Amino acid sequence: MDDINLHYRFLNWRRRIRDVRAVHFQERYKRILKNGDTLSYQGNSDEVGCYVAPRPLSKGNCYFEVTIMDTGVRGTIAVGLVPQFYKLDHQPGWLPQSVAYHADDGKLYDGNPVGQQFGPKCNRGDRIGCGIYCDTIKAGLTTVFFTKNGKEVGSLVFPVAAEGLFPAIGMHSLGEEVRLDLQAEWDMEEADSVMMVDSHEDDWGRLYDIRVTGTQLLEYVGKGKSILDVGLAQARQPLSTRCHYFEVEIVDAGEKCYIALGLARRDYPKNRHPGWSQGSVAYHADDGKIFHGSGVGEPFGPRCIEGDIMGCGIMFPRDYILDGEDDIDELDPLEVLPRQGEGRIQNVLYLNDEEEDEGDELDQEHDGRKVMVFFTRNGKLMGRREVVVPPGGFYPTVGMLSSGEKVKVDLNPLSG
Repeated sequence: MDDINLHYRFLNWRRRIRDVRAVHFQERYKRILKNGDTLSYQGNSDEVGCYVAPRPLSKGNCYFEVTIMDTGVRGTIAVGLVPQFYKLDHQPGWLPQSVAYHADDGKLYDGNPVGQQFGPKCNRGDRIGCGIYCDTIKAGLTTVFFTKNGKEVGSLVFPVAAEGLFPAIGMHSLGEEVRLDLQAEWDMEEADSVMMVDSHEDDWGRLYDIRVTGTQLLEYVGKGKSILDVGLAQARQPLSTRCHYFEVEIVDAGEKCYIALGLARRDYPKNRHPGWSQGSVAYHADDGKIFHGSGVGEPFGPRCIEGDIMGCGIMFPRDYILDGEDDIDELDPLEVLPRQGEGRIQNVLYLNDEEEDEGDELDQEHDGRKVMVFFTRNGKLMGRREVVVPPGGFYPTVGMLSSGEKVKVDLNPLSG
């Protein structure tokens, strides 16, 4: 009799194990219609629809992709990682232990319904990928990364739940549809080599609430709620007679286009737009004003919008030689304005003779000497301002203050 009871207990144990495994590998979704590898939103736009894959990411399957087939009414599509039994009436990234990249605003949601600016917005035809670096798993943490059209957008260190991190897709408006590929592959080695070639983070000595991604792209990642939330990027090297000009292209104006381009001292305050404090001068895109060591600007040029290229440079006196800089051959002064048909600024290395300040009161030390700073818009000169060079020189500086702002910086536009 005991043997019979033991046999039935064994059968019940095996049945429970099968049930647990069936639940463990069962995909879960709500307000989502699944047709093969296609997921479509089936709600009324007031409620979230969410899909959670049956298996977590693993060493053998550490990446997945979603192709946006239709953005629907609002394009509120989220791609990310969640715990196994995530609540299906919440977007991935909204609840603790979940993280997601949202297509409609380009923000990263890290266990919080309030996102942070992370990458570009995504539209119909774009591929959003998400994966983990398995070799970085340590002490319950791993590195989660996101891609857009095969190129890495960004990454973060994220805790790994005991059951793992499960691919998840969220949708929230009528007409949204995606194609899911849970077996997608991403060439990490190729991406690493591209980043090694294209990354320009080493060009920047200071970065506050600004992220460097891809090829010279700066993205504002601050709160953007008040003037104390200024994001600042300052180059590692000051302008010199060898590298006297740089440019910024407005890739995305964001909410307010609070973008400023200018020069600042090395120890410039991190929460101040260039131009607002002493030892700085800047041209501001949102109002077209020039700010020179003051929070009150003066009318200077036109406002700048998405697609515009803003430039800033220094016209050094002929006898101006920076500390540690080799002697250079004298060059004839060239016109500031571009030649007919050219869209970029030409060499303005030296002041014209009639504009040189030969005042006896200026000593031969570099710090404290006056120079002429000029600004351009789409290759055309907007104006000039005579300023005193602070100790250590003038450093190319970019300020941003509203969500979604992105600029592409070229610190050596005249080198090629």
